Amino acid sequence: MSQDEAVRETNDDAASCKCAAVHLGYWKDPYIDLFTKAGNRKAPEINRGYYTRVHGIRSLLLQFLKVTDRHCQVVNLGAGFDTQFWNLVDQNEVPRKWVDVDFDLVTSRKVQVIRKKKQLLEKLNSNGTDPTFTRTDIHSAIYHLVGVDMRKLQEFAGKLNECGIDRSLPTAFIAECVLVYMPSQASSALVRWIAENFQTAFFINYEQVNMADRFGEVMVENLKVRGCALVGVDHCKSIETQRARFLASGWQDSDGLDVMSVYQSLPQADVQRIEKLEFLDDREMLKQLCEHYCIVWASKDSSSVGLKNISLKAR
Repeated sequence: MSQDEAVRETNDDAASCKCAAVHLGYWKDPYIDLFTKAGNRKAPEINRGYYTRVHGIRSLLLQFLKVTDRHCQVVNLGAGFDTQFWNLVDQNEVPRKWVDVDFDLVTSRKVQVIRKKKQLLEKLNSNGTDPTFTRTDIHSAIYHLVGVDMRKLQEFAGKLNECGIDRSLPTAFIAECVLVYMPSQASSALVRWIAENFQTAFFINYEQVNMADRFGEVMVENLKVRGCALVGVDHCKSIETQRARFLASGWQDSDGLDVMSVYQSLPQADVQRIEKLEFLDDREMLKQLCEHYCIVWASKDSSSVGLKNISLKAR
């Protein structure tokens, strides 16, 4: 199995884990079952980690939508079977444009599911016009799905142009365990290209952190054995190296937290609710696991809309 094939399989793993947590009641997502099955039950610390990941990313995204009054765009990098668009439609929190991006072998599978499922397809007909389909892509009034290798920046730019992306509009980019599978120079080139080509941009990045310690080394080796090398791990040594990637690439501000810190900052009512769902035998394992993932956010706010105020940190 090639490195790219192994990376594509991480989409199935993540979707299955999210589905399992949804089935246990961690959060609601009526669409995830349309793309995947829950599979084997996951350990409680994994489910709590996924809840914190989803909650943190959603919090930042909703803040972005509020600050821009939804007069904005969202580009979901390495989106896989992500269902955020459909959930936002239900919440009446849809931006002007939403673009899901992934390898064409992933997007072709997503195209097939969307075409077959009325619950998904009907949400694309926002203005009464039917979406257009190819084997790998979908284009509708708001939602777009495109297959492309993001390491090839010229092709990536071309796909965004096909979606009618307006580079003058505030645009959020989301990446969940995407940049770490790209060589460090390639991920830096991608975030630099975004900063250079979008006047007002916000980036939400979820991936590994604190990878220089023994726990991190073991994680790297285990994934390498699976054929899924973390070729971009150089940026994952600390929150500071994560921030530095953005600050050295044209972004004005960047900040972040490890997932354990995000978990500890959750509303107490949320924590009490999810801790009743499953008994956690080893809290130290939860702490170790969550300290090795992070959510980092970065902004470039040429329009002064207030992106710097978006944060997961208590004010």
